Amino acid sequence: LAVTANDKTWAAIGLFAAAVLAASAGLIYLPVALGLVAIGYVLLKILPVAEIYDHVEWPVVVLLGSMIPLGAALDSSGGTALIANALTGLTAGLPAWAVLTVLMVVTMTLSDVLNNTATAIVAAPVGIQMAESLGVSPDPFLMAVAVAASAAFLTPIGHKNNTLVLGPGGYRFGDYWRMGLPLEALVIAVSIPAILVFWPL
Repeated sequence: LAVTANDKTWAAIGLFAAAVLAASAGLIYLPVALGLVAIGYVLLKILPVAEIYDHVEWPVVVLLGSMIPLGAALDSSGGTALIANALTGLTAGLPAWAVLTVLMVVTMTLSDVLNNTATAIVAAPVGIQMAESLGVSPDPFLMAVAVAASAAFLTPIGHKNNTLVLGPGGYRFGDYWRMGLPLEALVIAVSIPAILVFWPL
């Protein structure tokens, strides 16, 4: 049974676009805007109330609910600083692009075994600490984390999209490495120069 009403597609797109534009213009906070969109979908009967709860990704909600406090605990307990100092020591004397590359590789590795949002929650404070240790802007480090956390291509468990195609495609666990490894290398090769251009140190 379909969740959405196909005859109201444009209304759904319009509401979502209006929320994004309003948030981008600073008229309203994005979480509030998206909450209003969800309410609008229900009022316009784009999403039937009776079916909404069946289509919420509860495992993702629980995972995020548990990882956010974990990220905060790492930061407040000094774990973030410990990891950042270890990575900074590992890359001591290397140029900024090499430090960003190491951060991206570490974040990608985490993202291949954790949810990408959870990885970003854990890795973002590490990136900020590394930037502070180097005395540079944290912006490129945060962008490196954002890109790397979304590039989980090595395993079928790194992202739910990877898992969805595992069965129908007849793939095996090892198949993801053959395409995922060069793809992650390509992401790093393109992202590092672009990040340093658009978010300079």
